[in-house]
Amino acid sequence: MKIRSKLAWTYIILLVIGIITISTYSILTIRSFLLDEGAEQFERDALSLALAASSFNEDAQFDQKIQRQAELSQYEIAVYDKDGIRFLQFPEEEFEGEAPYVEASLMAELERQDGEPIVINSDSTQKLIAYVDLGQSENAAQYLRISQDKSEYYAAVASIRHIIYAGMFFSIGAVIIVSFLFARYMASPILQLNAAALDIARGNFDRKIDLKRNDEFGTLADSLNHMAETLRADNEELKKLNEKQSQFFADITHEVRNPLHTIAGALEMLEIEKLQPEKKKQYMNTAQKQIKRVARLFEDIKTLQRYDFDESFLNRQNIDLKSLVDEAQNVFQPIAEKKGLELETNNVSSCIVNADPDKIEQVLDNLISNAIKYTPEGRIEVGLEKKEEVVEVYVQDTGPGIGKEHLDRLFDRFYRTDKARSRDKGGTGLGLSVVKGILNAHQSEIKVESEVGQGSRFYFTLPLVD
Repeated sequence: MKIRSKLAWTYIILLVIGIITISTYSILTIRSFLLDEGAEQFERDALSLALAASSFNEDAQFDQKIQRQAELSQYEIAVYDKDGIRFLQFPEEEFEGEAPYVEASLMAELERQDGEPIVINSDSTQKLIAYVDLGQSENAAQYLRISQDKSEYYAAVASIRHIIYAGMFFSIGAVIIVSFLFARYMASPILQLNAAALDIARGNFDRKIDLKRNDEFGTLADSLNHMAETLRADNEELKKLNEKQSQFFADITHEVRNPLHTIAGALEMLEIEKLQPEKKKQYMNTAQKQIKRVARLFEDIKTLQRYDFDESFLNRQNIDLKSLVDEAQNVFQPIAEKKGLELETNNVSSCIVNADPDKIEQVLDNLISNAIKYTPEGRIEVGLEKKEEVVEVYVQDTGPGIGKEHLDRLFDRFYRTDKARSRDKGGTGLGLSVVKGILNAHQSEIKVESEVGQGSRFYFTLPLVD
């Protein structure tokens, strides 16, 4: 059964039970009220008839007068003498089968009532009965009994009951119609949310639920819309990561294949028996160079893997950046001079930071070696700038610069602005990715400022230690 039908039948059953309960209670209440009101009137009429009966003279017309009172009042009337024996009743057929006397206990009770009537209104009887002691009367009558069927008091209830039943059936019909409409109204957002959830589950993350409601359904619709947006963003991110991963493996394959081909070619040449010593040395150097290149490639990959998965990647300690910069200058100064470049330091003073000395040294090595590789002429500057609670470390060159279209992907793995020329220079394409990974582990970030023809400036910051 659909939820719309379940809601409708639930409302119908509950409301029908409520309507029937209220209608039944109303009928019983009215019935009881009418009977109570009738009993009070019945008691007053008993006193009036008793007063009239006690005033009648004992003559030949006494019976007619009592009969006349019974016909006018529509009551059943019986008259008893001083011994409690019935000697007159109207209509006679109503008293057939009843005892022709008043019980002694009832007579004693009537004497104590001092003229007040005794009304018998028992659930076991279908009549209202009243006994009255006439006291000193003008005739032989001492006790008067009047009675009437309770159905006479319920006559009005029958009409009211028909009205209530008609209203009840009309209400039930209206309830059925309203319940189905209300169930449709309540089920409509649920069906919309279900359809939207199924669409999202099938991968349709562009599905948007336009449910303009200020209740829980509206809140749920907003949550589903937010979930769809989050899933769409995550899906796009996964696509990008998948593309990067595919490109990463393709680049590794390409990077390894080229040096292996070179090594294989060099080994084939070395197998020539009459190869000149100079050529043999040349091919040996070529093979060694390519082997070192492959070794550097896998060393960089291992470093990146440790950054991704090893929480103990860093071995932090308090170090002086000045010593690291000075050491890097000593290492790369001969290489820069051999290429005709000036390698200078600027504002290098003592700066104590808490970092991994080996990793920061690797960052400096990668940045300076890149600057030397890609700067054909001019100068390279390595410097420190203290800025409040941090120190900025930068490497600046006068090289050809980097186009703006490359800056966003410059630190991606294996990304090169000029792939052919970069491989000729012996790079693995992972140097800047390693730099980014190391600095991210230090809660820092590598940044670059560059324009084509204006050189490049790579920099990062580390917090100073007091």
